[in-house]
Amino acid sequence: MANVAVVGVQWGDEGKGKIVDILAENADVVVRFQGGGNAGHTLVVDQRKVVLHLVPSGVLHPNKYCLIGPAVAVDPEALIEEIAALKALGALSNDSMLIVSRRAHVVTPYHKAIDAAREVGRGKDRIGTTLRGIGPCLEDKAARTGLRLIDLIDVDFLSERLAARLPEANAILAHYGQPPMKLEDLVGKLSQYGKKLGQYLGDTGEFVRKEMDRGRNVLFEGAQGALLDVDHGTYPFVTSSSCVAGAASSTVGFGPQRLNGVVGVAKAYCTRVGSGPFPTEISGELEERLRQAGGEFGATTGRPRRCGWLDLAALKTAVSINGCTSLCLTKLDVLSGINPIQVAVGYRLDGENIESLPDDCRAVGRLEPIFESFEGWTENIRDAREIDALPQNTRKFIRRIETFINVPVDIISVGSARAETIMIKNPFRQN
Repeated sequence: MANVAVVGVQWGDEGKGKIVDILAENADVVVRFQGGGNAGHTLVVDQRKVVLHLVPSGVLHPNKYCLIGPAVAVDPEALIEEIAALKALGALSNDSMLIVSRRAHVVTPYHKAIDAAREVGRGKDRIGTTLRGIGPCLEDKAARTGLRLIDLIDVDFLSERLAARLPEANAILAHYGQPPMKLEDLVGKLSQYGKKLGQYLGDTGEFVRKEMDRGRNVLFEGAQGALLDVDHGTYPFVTSSSCVAGAASSTVGFGPQRLNGVVGVAKAYCTRVGSGPFPTEISGELEERLRQAGGEFGATTGRPRRCGWLDLAALKTAVSINGCTSLCLTKLDVLSGINPIQVAVGYRLDGENIESLPDDCRAVGRLEPIFESFEGWTENIRDAREIDALPQNTRKFIRRIETFINVPVDIISVGSARAETIMIKNPFRQN
């Protein structure tokens, strides 16, 4: 048996969905453990593109249990739509294979309205939220005023909880000049969602622990990335949840010693969506080339992603925070034809050399990257299935990453399709 977590080790959008989809072949259970509908995990299978926001990326494999854990902020309307879309594709034919935690918190219409109103109100200081209501939902969770999916089943209790919360939510909306929401409308809508989702609700923590005890393989799917983590990222330009591998244990509900491996996923370059400091950001023709070649447009928002060189200094920290046992390098094919290729190995801050990102995001914004240059390659590498089939300069680039972060690159993605992958070592196969 093996229990493996897949996490992002940059600013999100690293290609985690594809890697989870590939590794799900060896898993019995796939668990989405944090985030919410702000994630957009893109899979390309048999020339068909599927974008998932809540359902785990193992869903395209038959006979895999797919779980949504208690720390995921669930928009019930979006989840119902996603389930219907998957069924239309022929996936999720057995409803018992999807289990959603009864404890998961609900993203309500007022959460999304507050999220959008606040972002507009920030003006030039906007954070870059996806406007999916995740932040306000998790605020209510911490304040103990939130709704959980189990609360949608009991209409009287739902009405009581909403009646206690709605006046404050409407006051916030009024502050931003937005119209109030009506209690009866919310109760009616959310209770209907509860009826539709009731068959999927269960105790995901207990299920996972029992499957582990049986010796089954469990795969944990993270969202966003370590540099967006609410505790370890470039605060306040971060997401609202803990994105690191340790959150799989603490949120799903199992002992951390039961996690056998952590696969960090990183692009061969960097991207960032929305606002916030980005030390290796580039501009002009080269940025647009990376954006177009890499399809760097948000799967959730459609916004163009900012592009930059690979930041090895930040990557080393993210790998350490997550305790990564291996690295998956994605979108390596996008760098074909670019020469030279640069990577950041440190920074200068106010005239001094430093090795990692400062805690103060204002200082991160003043960093000057210290770059190393590599000779590029011109070959199309999308047909490579073994590392020895890659050009010599490509292999030098990979080796430098390994030596800098002190973790092996065990999976290499050379294209968007499931088959366009070099699997050096599968984390579910110990030998």
